[in-house]
Amino acid sequence: MRFLATFIPIRQAGILSLFIILLSCNNKIDQPANPRNRTLSFTESVTFISANGDSISRVDVAIADDEQETQLGLMFVNELNEDQGMLFVFNQSIPRSFWMANTPLPLDIIFVNSDFEIVRIHRNTTPFSRDSFSTNIPAQYVVEVNGGYTVKFDIQEGMKIRRN
Repeated sequence: MRFLATFIPIRQAGILSLFIILLSCNNKIDQPANPRNRTLSFTESVTFISANGDSISRVDVAIADDEQETQLGLMFVNELNEDQGMLFVFNQSIPRSFWMANTPLPLDIIFVNSDFEIVRIHRNTTPFSRDSFSTNIPAQYVVEVNGGYTVKFDIQEGMKIRRN
C-alpha cells in the first residue's frame, strides 16, 4: 500500500510536467536563429491576368506551402524588390485571414480562389499590425506583394493569376 501512495504523486507530477510542456508548445512557429538575416528563394512566378486575358505584370515568388512557411510568411523580411512576393498555397479553399505581426514591409495581400480568380485585395497593410486582413469568400491561394503594387498595375478583384 505504501508503494501505491508513493507512485500516485509521482505519476501526477509527471502528468503535470507533460501538461506544462504541451502548454508551452502552443503552436508557435520556429523562428529563424537570426531573423534579421532571413532570405527567401524565389523559385516560381505569378502572372497577373486582365479580364480580357492579357498579362499585366509578373512577380517572382517564394512558395509557402507547408504549415511553418505559411505561418512565417514574409515575417522578418526587410527588403522585397518590386517584382518579388510570396505565394501561399493551401490544400483547400476556405475563408482566410492574415495579419502583419513581425512583418516590417507594407504589403498588398491578394486572396485567390481555386479557379485562380482574385476574390479580395487588402492594399497597403500596416507593418507590424495585428489587425486581421481576411476574406469571407473562400481562397486557396494568397499572393503578397509590396504595398502599392496592385494600384500601380491596376490589379483588381475579378482578375486572375497564373502560376508559372
